[in-house]
Amino acid sequence: MIDLSTWNLTTPATQENPLITTQQLNNGYRSSYFRRNADGSLTFWAPVTGSTTSGSSYPRSELRETSRDGKPVFWKYDRANDRLAAVLTVERLPSNEKLIVGQIHSKDEPGSMRDPLLKIRYRKVDGIGRVEAVVRRRPGEKACDSHLLLDGVGPGDQFGYRIDLDSRGKLQVAASSANGQSSKFSQQVDPRWKKQSLYFKAGLYVLDNKGPSTEGGRVTFHWLDSAHR
Repeated sequence: MIDLSTWNLTTPATQENPLITTQQLNNGYRSSYFRRNADGSLTFWAPVTGSTTSGSSYPRSELRETSRDGKPVFWKYDRANDRLAAVLTVERLPSNEKLIVGQIHSKDEPGSMRDPLLKIRYRKVDGIGRVEAVVRRRPGEKACDSHLLLDGVGPGDQFGYRIDLDSRGKLQVAASSANGQSSKFSQQVDPRWKKQSLYFKAGLYVLDNKGPSTEGGRVTFHWLDSAHR
């Protein structure tokens, strides 16, 4: 059973409040965008026609870190060792075949532009499914570096990732798949990230907003865990 006591959920709902609070989520919230399955896994769905959040052009059905009382959590990387890990399956892709399944995001404050430090991206390239880590070089800049983690991971194939950012600013991302692939990379993040207020996100962010309401992304998380120690 995935513990949802420290997460809220943003949905792509167009006719209701898209933010599902931590309390609502843990009181059995269920919709066409989110459900807990009998085996304890979580399934997220986001159509390309769904609503978007401020500053974004794309819809999402995505968890965001909170405290147990539901307040949004922000952290500085130099104060703890921070970890996000997940095992999931991408089941459906939009027509452009790209989506995000995990992030270290940055608070909207001077120098950050709300841009994420890290995104875990799944996409198809020439028909082949890839899992990539996209790392932003500096806060407020668009330049990013993409690191290939897994190749040949098709829709329906289970894979996992683990993100570690330690108090010295060392970022490590590891990934593995059910077919036996595994990889890891590490780098020192730019020290300017030390000033940013960060938080984890996990779930589904669809990088597409064109097409019919039947088009979108669907992923199932079989395991999810985060920690700050």
